Amino acid sequence: MKNEIYGHFHPDERQFVDRAWEWVNHAGEYHEVKLTDFLDPRQGYILHSLVNRHPDVILRMEGGHEGAERRRALIAPDYRDLDHEDMEMKVLAITPAEQKFQALEHSDYMGSILGLGIKRSKIGDIRVLENGCHAVVTSDIADYLAIHLNGVHRVSVSTEILPLSALRGTETKLEIMELSVASLRLDGIASDVCRLSRSKMLVPIKGGRVRVNWKVEEDPSFGLKEGDIVSVQGFGRFKVTEIGGLTQKGRYHVQVGKFV
Repeated sequence: MKNEIYGHFHPDERQFVDRAWEWVNHAGEYHEVKLTDFLDPRQGYILHSLVNRHPDVILRMEGGHEGAERRRALIAPDYRDLDHEDMEMKVLAITPAEQKFQALEHSDYMGSILGLGIKRSKIGDIRVLENGCHAVVTSDIADYLAIHLNGVHRVSVSTEILPLSALRGTETKLEIMELSVASLRLDGIASDVCRLSRSKMLVPIKGGRVRVNWKVEEDPSFGLKEGDIVSVQGFGRFKVTEIGGLTQKGRYHVQVGKFV
């Protein structure tokens, strides 16, 4: 059974597959209920596919808002009603004390939270606002963060714990880039976006540090398509927003948006 499951996923994902299958198996066989930390979309996909393999297990995933990227999962035997279960999430509102907040970005807030020794899995989506940010976090670390998070990127901040109902929306900001490429290969488009030579881009790709739609992709020739989200460790991530037709010279016009 394990080998059959492994065949569907990247070798780097086996550790998570093992944990997720244990959650599913324990829910189905021993009637246990498991509330996970925040999962990224790829982990959510893996978990969902494993739950579908067990007829006696159900799954609920929540991230604080309808379009949440990172979500907590509740895995339980199928006779449980999960609709009213507490998913144990809070909103940490972070407000800069100085009028320098325009310069603070997603990575600044994330870095300051992680700098307090918090695991990435305890943090859901971070929504950067015009006057600070709202970070969705697990309830068990909310008080700790509210007490100890005093600054972000050398800017003093105040914090407040809010219910999920107070989470404010924000539009994802993309910096649009227009590219003309010879092919839709991962290495070619990513090298243009990251402003690296093709040969230098091969290093993170073959080193397992590039993900397409949250899945590790080590094949430089992998073909990208519209809607794909690519992350390159150390260089951020981008979305392929539009692929135009071929030019007279046989090149593709590609529009990408870098997440800012």
